[in-house]
Amino acid sequence: MKKMGRAPFLGTLALLLTTIQFVYPQEKTLPLWPNGAPDALNDASYKEQVQYDPTGTVRGYSKVSDPELILFQADEKIATGTAVVICPGGGYSHLAINKEGYKVAKWFNSLGISALVLKYRMPYDGTMKNKSVGPLQDAQEALRTVRRNAAQWNIDPNKVGIMGFSAGGHLAATLSTHYNDKVYEVKDGTSARPDFSILIYPVISMEEGITHMGSRTKLLGESPSPSDLSKFSNEKQVDQHTPPAFLVHTTEDQAVPVENSIRYYLALKENKVPAEMHLYEKGKHGMGLGVFGTNKHWPTDCENWLRANDWLPNKDVYLFSYFKGNGEDGLHFAYSEDGYKWQSLKNDQSFLTPRVGKDSLMRDPCIIKGRDGNFHMVWTVSWTDKGIGYARSKDLIHWSEQKFIPVMAHEPDTKNTWAPEITYDPENGSYMIYWASTIKGRFPETKSKKENGYNHRMYATTTKDFETFTPTELLYDPGFNVIDASIQKLDDKYIMFLKDETPDPPQKNIKIAYADRLKGPYTAASEPITGDYWAEGPTAIKINDEWVVYFDKYRDHKYGAVRSKDLENWEDISDQIVFPEGTRHGTVLKVSPKLIEQLKKE
Repeated sequence: MKKMGRAPFLGTLALLLTTIQFVYPQEKTLPLWPNGAPDALNDASYKEQVQYDPTGTVRGYSKVSDPELILFQADEKIATGTAVVICPGGGYSHLAINKEGYKVAKWFNSLGISALVLKYRMPYDGTMKNKSVGPLQDAQEALRTVRRNAAQWNIDPNKVGIMGFSAGGHLAATLSTHYNDKVYEVKDGTSARPDFSILIYPVISMEEGITHMGSRTKLLGESPSPSDLSKFSNEKQVDQHTPPAFLVHTTEDQAVPVENSIRYYLALKENKVPAEMHLYEKGKHGMGLGVFGTNKHWPTDCENWLRANDWLPNKDVYLFSYFKGNGEDGLHFAYSEDGYKWQSLKNDQSFLTPRVGKDSLMRDPCIIKGRDGNFHMVWTVSWTDKGIGYARSKDLIHWSEQKFIPVMAHEPDTKNTWAPEITYDPENGSYMIYWASTIKGRFPETKSKKENGYNHRMYATTTKDFETFTPTELLYDPGFNVIDASIQKLDDKYIMFLKDETPDPPQKNIKIAYADRLKGPYTAASEPITGDYWAEGPTAIKINDEWVVYFDKYRDHKYGAVRSKDLENWEDISDQIVFPEGTRHGTVLKVSPKLIEQLKKE
């Protein structure tokens, strides 16, 4: 094989890297100034340069004269409406656009925040009349561009923040204190004030002994005037209207002294502007999203700050409703922050004592949050009754008067009404209540002499107000004895988790079926998704990108679970979950942390 010469090789490599640049995953690149930046000059010798890392990924840019916004839009399924404009650092000479731009944008996207990486102009006399305001012009226009396109990009115009690293932090702080400066003509009056700022090891001051001299020189020149030094020392420009800030710095930062963040924080504090600062002992300048030790946790600290200030909704907490024993004492709750470790509430005492039904039990409690803001609960009241229990609550503490709903009273040969559940049907704005019942003489082909001759099928009724109900109908006949159905919405379909209750030969496992509509028809049941043990009472929830199905291993007197990303391949995770001792058939739902705190006080 002929050896390739050095020059052709470098040419091929350059072509490859250029190609890689264009396929870098990003949603949309927008010119910041489609008609040209204000006060721009044309120095033909000043050409943009691209830096690559060893893998060929774009690492940064220098000599930027054509600013852009790179939009990373949050997935609409998790979008919160919040957006952040990100200003990468680089001493006003280049932009570390991958580490302090694209990677950060993807992190924000994972939180449901849309991110826009600002590829701002480098201050240079040959491309702008006043290089000290060129970057500020770009930052102001970036905020205004986001607000002008807020509806199109699914963004709340009142939840748009600015973020900056190092010199980009100086630009973010400059925008936060100079958002009203008239540095170019604005015709529509759109505000450039950020709603919040996130400043990561920022350059704040232009004073000698504390500033980053490289950034100062690039922005203000070799011999800046005292007025410019004061103007661009942002700690001196803070007032009561400066947006709230989150600051991160490390004590051992040798490039930008930690005093920069401290001064800005103290100025915010003096002006009674909300601020939070995290100073970490270790960590060199330019650590991006964090590298090691405690500094790697700053993104989590930032997320918590955003949630505390309502720029991100609080994370839901998981609540599990269950019964103990035979259900005599009523409703029990446990909560979990991860869906794996569950802790009982109220010292595992009952929150509601059963009052209705033949036996006044409260077994298999199912709770959903209704569109009316109420929590609606149904439960099994007896082993042999022809109806179910119902109550509603605003806070899961104070409940309405309990009601007995005689859903099977029209069938005199009904033996039981077990494990009712509720699922909301957005197609017609109603709730479907469904349960398992045995009617003597029905479905003789699957009748068994074992287990008292129970031979269940799933039945259902619908309601819009829990006062009036449609006639009961058969919901699901899978061709075997079935109980404990639990239905979840799955994109444009519905998935039913159910128990095969066949006694001879015994199945006693969890299966799944699908339907295009809540009322069915449902497909044939799948193969079991649970293992070689008897399981009942499935309840399912999606945690991150995985489905988790909990169930009662009632012969083993403990709870189990399986999980799957595709609903086809299931992993048993029973050894990873912890439930309060004695937990019996219940349901899981998401609630707010505030509600959990209220329940903890009971």
